[in-house]
Amino acid sequence: MISLEKVFYIIISTTLVTVFILFTFVFSPNAVDNSRGKVKTIYFADNISKAHQKIIDQFNKKYEGQIKVETINLPFEKFSTNERKELLARYLRSKSNRIDIFSVDIIWVPRFAKWSMPLNTLIDTQKVINLLPFALKSCIYNDKLYALPLYIDIAVMYYRDDLLRKLSDYQEITDELATSITWERFFELQNKLKSPVNNFYIFQADDYEGLLCSFTEVMSNLKSDIIKSDSSLKLDESNAVKAIGFLHDLIYKRKISPKEATELRENLSYQYFIKNNSFAVRGWPNFLSKDNKLLTTDLKDNIKRAPLPHLSGSEPASVFGGWNLMVSKYSEKIPEVVKFLEYILSDEAQRILYQEENFLPVIKTLYNDSIFVEQYPELKFYEKLFISGVYRPFLEEYTNISDILSFHINKVLKNELTASEAVKLSSEKISEKVVID
Repeated sequence: MISLEKVFYIIISTTLVTVFILFTFVFSPNAVDNSRGKVKTIYFADNISKAHQKIIDQFNKKYEGQIKVETINLPFEKFSTNERKELLARYLRSKSNRIDIFSVDIIWVPRFAKWSMPLNTLIDTQKVINLLPFALKSCIYNDKLYALPLYIDIAVMYYRDDLLRKLSDYQEITDELATSITWERFFELQNKLKSPVNNFYIFQADDYEGLLCSFTEVMSNLKSDIIKSDSSLKLDESNAVKAIGFLHDLIYKRKISPKEATELRENLSYQYFIKNNSFAVRGWPNFLSKDNKLLTTDLKDNIKRAPLPHLSGSEPASVFGGWNLMVSKYSEKIPEVVKFLEYILSDEAQRILYQEENFLPVIKTLYNDSIFVEQYPELKFYEKLFISGVYRPFLEEYTNISDILSFHINKVLKNELTASEAVKLSSEKISEKVVID
């Protein structure tokens, strides 16, 4: 199921990261803490964005002479989320104390709990109370707080308002989009706009986790969980066939999405949306961040947000995403780590994450801050959207289940399998409970 090329790449990537860590910790003159000195250095592994660095710089200045945060940068440009997951898992298995804090996709928390420190008694209770319940839920596994949210994500649809303005019933359709238009009405909209075939709606359908997000949303529309959250790991086969068939229809029957979607992940899908003058794209809040160089000012001014479409007779559904922070149970600097985690949950740090990168805040105080919300009124849109948010399964085996499903669903969307064949094969693999490490 995993190509030899990909296995080779992961091995090489692991070697490179190991070498990088070796040089960072062994050969750097600042690598080893002086136990007789005052400064304690903690090591933080993540994709270090400009916002991350700004927060770290401010924390280091605040605790100068006491605590210093050093980074291990695992950029998305070099490592996919799956590759990051496997690299971290391999490193933590070594039981090294060299990494203190690491970030995880929210769906990885059950997988990494065995290598992480429970935080229930370590974090200020008021900090936990101030967390959005939607963000906090992904941090709890087996009734223990194993993570803290860095930022929360939720799937959203972006559309071209300038194209929509050509229609006489513009306001009526805008109102429908604002409350989640039905898929049936969305298909009609393509005809009204006379959009070219297979160029109306762009979504991510490559063999990766992004495809599972769209699958999860359609399954939710069908009032179904992907899999039972018990030891049986049984796939809802009937609705899975329907959901995969629906995604297939977007490309081949409804002809609103391109065949190229089967090769698209987030950044490539955004590029496709812009370059091909498409009407809408499924995405995440940071699509409109300052760092998105694809967007010209004129184009950005003509793009609006909306909830994703939903099937008639169902409730709207948008998958929650985001990244959480976990503490290695092998860390020897827990008091210092706790101070850094609590700083990340401060109003100051959470503001930076949103202002610099469009990473949605995870604390209630910012959504209740009238001055901040007046400055960023779109936060009210997201706060309302959270209500229709849905989660992927919180299972230790989920990442393996996701790998199996995304592989087979992608095959269907490439016309290499039928939906029924894909579900049958996926069910067989899932029931074997084979974890791909």
